[in-house]
Amino acid sequence: MIKSNKNKSGHHFVTGLSVRVLAFSFCCACTLQSLAQSEVGSVQVLTSSDAVMSPPSTESYLPKTPTDRRLLADSKSVNKKTNPNTFDLRQLWNELRSNNPQLIAARETYLAAKATVPQIAAPDNPQVGLIWSGMPAGSAFALGTAGTNPAGNSGYSFAQPIKFPGKKSLASDIADKGAEALQAQNENLYLQLGSQLSTLYFSTLAAQRQLQVLSDTVIRTELIKNIAKARYSNHAAAYVEYLNAQVAQSAAESDKFMLEKQLTVAYKNINALIGRDPRDKLILASDHGLRATQVPTLIELENYAEGAHPVLKSSGLQLEAAKKGVTLAKTAYLPDFQVVASSYTPRGPFTSNNGASYYQFEVDLVIPLYFFTKERYGVEQAMRNKSAAEATDISNRQQVILGVGTAYASYEQAKRYTEFLRERQVPQAEAAYRVALAQYASNGAGFTDLLTAQVQLRGLEIQLALAESNFLQSKANLFAAAGKDPIE
Repeated sequence: MIKSNKNKSGHHFVTGLSVRVLAFSFCCACTLQSLAQSEVGSVQVLTSSDAVMSPPSTESYLPKTPTDRRLLADSKSVNKKTNPNTFDLRQLWNELRSNNPQLIAARETYLAAKATVPQIAAPDNPQVGLIWSGMPAGSAFALGTAGTNPAGNSGYSFAQPIKFPGKKSLASDIADKGAEALQAQNENLYLQLGSQLSTLYFSTLAAQRQLQVLSDTVIRTELIKNIAKARYSNHAAAYVEYLNAQVAQSAAESDKFMLEKQLTVAYKNINALIGRDPRDKLILASDHGLRATQVPTLIELENYAEGAHPVLKSSGLQLEAAKKGVTLAKTAYLPDFQVVASSYTPRGPFTSNNGASYYQFEVDLVIPLYFFTKERYGVEQAMRNKSAAEATDISNRQQVILGVGTAYASYEQAKRYTEFLRERQVPQAEAAYRVALAQYASNGAGFTDLLTAQVQLRGLEIQLALAESNFLQSKANLFAAAGKDPIE
């Protein structure tokens, strides 16, 4: 209540100012019905339509919350009943696995590698031959009757190469291990891309939350600006206070414009990562389910990583393949075989058979010569590959355990910082802002303190949004570092 009294000279002076704030929250506007009434006159407060430019719409960036919260238990039904362009984190991971071009290429590479296994295990192709000798004089093709050339004869042969028993199976096993190692690498690629997708997802949600904080800041500065305007109209405050509040409000609106641009880029990046057209509309649902996921202890995560991480699976399969490669290289000292069956007859190949037929069976051995030079260096090469695979497996194991420990430390730090902001700093900043607002509205004191409290509250709310985003990102990265899908 503003009271105006008349002095001896007939002038009015302000004796007091009181404001009752009916309700205030960070997501709704406060309406100030009346700031001043006097015995002689009254002071009217500017409304938002009189003094504030309407903030740009953020409808396209903020996810629409379903009216029925029970639908959140089934994300597919949410999409069907709300918007087909709305995705939660689980659906984004599914889209990533199905449509990401890198994962599609990796799957095709794995299938191509698997297709080589039966080719290696299949027997070698046989050789079928036609033997034709003793062509008669004067005949270009020797198609004459039998007996025109006593030395003429013809025959057929069938030759089948045969590897030494065990060579084919070893070679196919090595190819199969290599293909399965590629599949494990594909799983690791999926986790890496999923971790990148989770980072984009939570960063975008944090940007949406920052946009809401800035909208609340515009509302709060509008309230401060109206109070300053009313006090200035009654000569109880300097005009610079109104200007400072207006500058603070304009700064918040400018930050909103920049943040909206960042959100547009983030949506395009997410669309590209999950294999959609970057220009497609995208709405992110905050029902990611990761917040309620329990995080195991560090020892449990390390044990899980040692037994199930795709990188360790891949290096283990490559080590098994290298060991089998040594065995296969040693089999090079063993001979291969070739079986040849032939049939001969003293006639031309296209004449009637008026002579006896002869049959021949032959077994050949393919033996290593030249002092086993090729075989010895083949074994050495296989041994070197085995040693390299063992060292790679040890290195991968160390890197995985180190990555789990680092990710767990980041998760714990992000968790403590988020709890500190949420439980202490933000509530304290809210209380400081309310006290400063009440003091300024009652007696006009502490305008600088009010603006400082508003700026600090805005900064801490943005820090909390970023801290919560970093906390969820570190949680998803921790599961990915341990080789576990964070959404399952």
